[in-house]
Amino acid sequence: MDSVFIIGCGDIGRRVARLAMERGEAVTALARSEESAGRLRELGIATVEGTLDDPDTLTGLPTRGAVVFYFVPPPGGGNIDTRVRNFCAAVTPGDEPRKLVYISTSGVYGDCGDETVTEETPVNPQTARARRRLDAETVLRAWGKERGIAVVILRVTGIYGPGRLPLQHLTSGQPVLLESEARLTNRIHSEDLARVCVAAADRGDDGDIFNVSDGHPGTMTEYFNACADVLGLPQPRQVTMAEARQVMTPLMLSYVTESRRMDNRKMLEKLGIELLYPTLEEGLRACVSVEEGRGEQP
Repeated sequence: MDSVFIIGCGDIGRRVARLAMERGEAVTALARSEESAGRLRELGIATVEGTLDDPDTLTGLPTRGAVVFYFVPPPGGGNIDTRVRNFCAAVTPGDEPRKLVYISTSGVYGDCGDETVTEETPVNPQTARARRRLDAETVLRAWGKERGIAVVILRVTGIYGPGRLPLQHLTSGQPVLLESEARLTNRIHSEDLARVCVAAADRGDDGDIFNVSDGHPGTMTEYFNACADVLGLPQPRQVTMAEARQVMTPLMLSYVTESRRMDNRKMLEKLGIELLYPTLEEGLRACVSVEEGRGEQP
């Protein structure tokens, strides 16, 4: 990579920007406001202002020959991603990026029970949120084929890391699913995800899809209990699935009613990734160290 353009420069975007700048690459990010632009510039990230919800603001994007990281989620509602469409339309002929890396979700596979999910597993999105992500994948891959742009898709599992632990859930008394009824879920530490994004830009080929996880599936209940333990908080109360359908938010319910066992071998082998945090225990320990000031965020 020489020139990097990040669309959606939040936690993961800033981590990717840091890794790219450490390699001497010029990084620019799309910022929604002058306030957010100022925060990014303090980190050494150049900015252009615009919003994917307003096509009129998407002029002169620095995409020509660049590696684009697209991290913006779709808007809420419906089954299509209008933001991806607005971005694709904003790239004028001659200004195509060299490669685009898109963060999607493992939710596009739907409920797979205890079956192992590889990149060859047929997609079967069962929530509107997952259908919007699959729509974005489809639009980007067609756009890349038409415009000669290499597109790499990362189907990412649950992200955790410093500042991303479920503190509000644990302190607000919200329940988790009874352990005996809990389904399989998968995770990736935020720093490992950023490293995967950079590796995908370096070594991913056009049309590649990678499942992104630490390779150690567990249940959401195990995750919340482990977070509570490491944070010194009481473990959340557990409810049956029947009770969960009455008291959980629709978003949380969508997480606990689907099950997947993600295979991350392609990510490890083709992208040459050696995870910093291959287990939840190691990742949570590092999170608490950072948040309590006993260590520095990598």
